[in-house]
This record gives sequence, C-alpha cells and structure tokens, in this order.
Amino acid sequence: MLGMSSSAAQDELVGTYRLISTTQTMLDTGQAEVLNHTGFIMYGRDGRMMTILLTGERPTPTSVAKIIDQERIQLFRSMTAYGGVYKFDGTAVEHHIDISSNGVWTGTTHVRDVKREGDRLILITRPAPNPFDGKMVTATLVWEKMQ
Repeated sequence: MLGMSSSAAQDELVGTYRLISTTQTMLDTGQAEVLNHTGFIMYGRDGRMMTILLTGERPTPTSVAKIIDQERIQLFRSMTAYGGVYKFDGTAVEHHIDISSNGVWTGTTHVRDVKREGDRLILITRPAPNPFDGKMVTATLVWEKMQ
C-alpha cells in the first residue's frame, strides 16, 4: 500500500466492515483489556464514512412509546457514532468528523493507523480519551469486510 496515490489507497478501503474485536490499552498503566463492543464502519467511494459502536449490556425497552428516561440514558452512554469525510494514504486514515453522537467530536479529526490482514481491517487509535469513560487509551479495532 505504500507509494499508492491517495485515490488508489482510498479505493482499497471502500466497503462495509463488521467489528470483530476491540482491545483497549490504558496509557497510565499499560494494562490491556478486550472490550465487549459490536459495530460497523463504512467507507464510501465518495470519500464519506460513518461508524457506530455499541458496548456492554444494553437495555431493551418494551417499545419506543414506553421507553423511560433511564433506558434512554443507558442506551446513549453505551453508543458512539459519527460520520464525515475520510482521507486514506495507505498507512493511516483521517476521519474528519462533521456529525457525532456526543457532539464533542463534531468538527474534529481522528487519525487511525491502518493494517490489513486479508479481508480484515485493523484500525489503531492514537492516544485519546475513551468515549465511554474518558480515560486516556489507545485501542485496536479489528473489522472484517462484509461480502
């Protein structure tokens, strides 16, 4: 992938991927843990991307009409989603975020180092606060391309 034009590299990333695993490393202790996340990430030929991650045990309300505020809070706290434009140079992808579930990320850029293993896409975050608890971490997310 090194030496590819930006357009050729970006074309290689295009597709929809399902999250296979997430490993988080705490910066202060070096402790790594496997997280219980599910999710999807999509990269379009038009240069746009979006992702949604769900974590842990999530409540299942009886219906949209009967959902209670505590369930809404738990559902919001256990989800991260954002979308925007992306640039991929063959080794790193930049997510330029123009919409986000937490509002804090809107207007920011997140850089992920990229590795490929067959149909698997491995994204490694740069040090940043964990979106679920705010602790400084790096994370390795393994995604599998959907057919």
